[in-house]
Amino acid sequence: MKFTDLRLAVSICTLFFATSSFVACSSDDTIISEESSGDDSSDDGDEEVSIDDADFVATDWTTETHSRDADPDFDEVFEDNAVKRLDIVITEDRWQSMLDDMTGLYGAFGASGQGGGPRGGQGGDSFADEDPIFVPAEVFYEDKEWYRVGVRFKGNSSLRTSWQAGILKLSFKLDFDEFEDDYPQIDNQRFYGFKKLSLKNNFEDRSMLREKVATDVFRNAGLAASHTAFYTVYVDHGEGPQYFGVYTLVEEVDDTVLEDQFSNEDGNLYKPDGDAASFAAGTFNEDEYVKKNNEDEGDFSDVESLLEILHDETRTTDAATWRTNLEAVFDTDVFLKYLAVNTVIQNWDTYGRMTHNYYLYNNPETNKLTWIPWDNNEALQDGKQGGSAALDFSNITTSEWPLIGYLYQDEVYKAKYDIYVQEVVDGAFNTSTMQSLYSSYEALIAPYATIEEPGYTFLNTSSDFQTAVSELNTHVSERNTAVNTYLNN
Repeated sequence: MKFTDLRLAVSICTLFFATSSFVACSSDDTIISEESSGDDSSDDGDEEVSIDDADFVATDWTTETHSRDADPDFDEVFEDNAVKRLDIVITEDRWQSMLDDMTGLYGAFGASGQGGGPRGGQGGDSFADEDPIFVPAEVFYEDKEWYRVGVRFKGNSSLRTSWQAGILKLSFKLDFDEFEDDYPQIDNQRFYGFKKLSLKNNFEDRSMLREKVATDVFRNAGLAASHTAFYTVYVDHGEGPQYFGVYTLVEEVDDTVLEDQFSNEDGNLYKPDGDAASFAAGTFNEDEYVKKNNEDEGDFSDVESLLEILHDETRTTDAATWRTNLEAVFDTDVFLKYLAVNTVIQNWDTYGRMTHNYYLYNNPETNKLTWIPWDNNEALQDGKQGGSAALDFSNITTSEWPLIGYLYQDEVYKAKYDIYVQEVVDGAFNTSTMQSLYSSYEALIAPYATIEEPGYTFLNTSSDFQTAVSELNTHVSERNTAVNTYLNN
């Protein structure tokens, strides 16, 4: 069933709405009684989903486009010099269930400052304890349909703040076989080889470039990081396609990044979140080293060893031994290069200011925990929470952020860091290269960014977009000057 047919089916479906829970229809004009599905990281809290719309034929299915047997097609999905379009079609009742769930998590839509809902934690400034619910939806791309794709809202502060401000340009998570148990037709469904993708809403980024550009810089510096691309997103929830604006499509680390950028994907992958993510003394907590794979194996010895060695007394009594022991469990070279890139470009919403937004992967090839950056929409600016880290980390408290403080205090590691800082401004974050990139990306997305609609944008006027891009050009020049000052002192 094609896109226009599906919209008609959704409209017909609403005429049959009558149950004690909410009722929704599929693209085949059938009726479904459904409750919320759980998040994508755990089965805890999942509720039973009653499926009555499984009688359909996946007519657009091909091995290349839909099957797990196809290799991920990065050129198709993550094309740098294009703005592609995704349409998400959700039945009216399923959409309402997503909105009702958000109300339960964060309070009434547009009710900024009025506190969270029943599951929203301790008020309007807190994060919810649960992820928003998944619902089945259809995804359309280049006249092809992907069937019963799991779709949910995603994010923490960006999600809460956007919702409470009355902006429906929310980030989405897509899981193409989330509902395969309910729909055998989509067993191991993929989107050109990808199981999961994130659609980031470019929260508080009026240039709409920060997420993509920062990730480009990490990758161009030789670090493992997600592929990204620009997309326009349209959502049809019963009244025809609504333009939700320019999004950045981001490759999920726990989907294809490991497979594509490491020789082995079987090592432990962690997404630390909470006090333990700081690696400060005494913070070890297995619950906060969130495993994204190998969940059934209760072995956290790798992150525990890192914490113990990092704080071992040999750091001050025998630095050479300390470095040897640390390098046996932690890829210090990768971390120092990451640290140089992250500090040169300025990125406050991660380690050094916030206890989240990075991954650690125990690379089986080296048996070392390796740093992977994540969530870069707040990069390329001085930032909040006291601002981004200074190049010499003079505004970072070592006891709170020992991975930065201890390594920078060590003369061997500081020398390596300084070398990488110079390499960053000479290469991946070179002023002329970056300003050329900004110009190219500005021209690419301007026709789509400047027509975002009220209620689906973070722009006040279309001129905000050009102003924000201009600020990025100024920023890269200022950072080059800052690096020269730092290295010459």
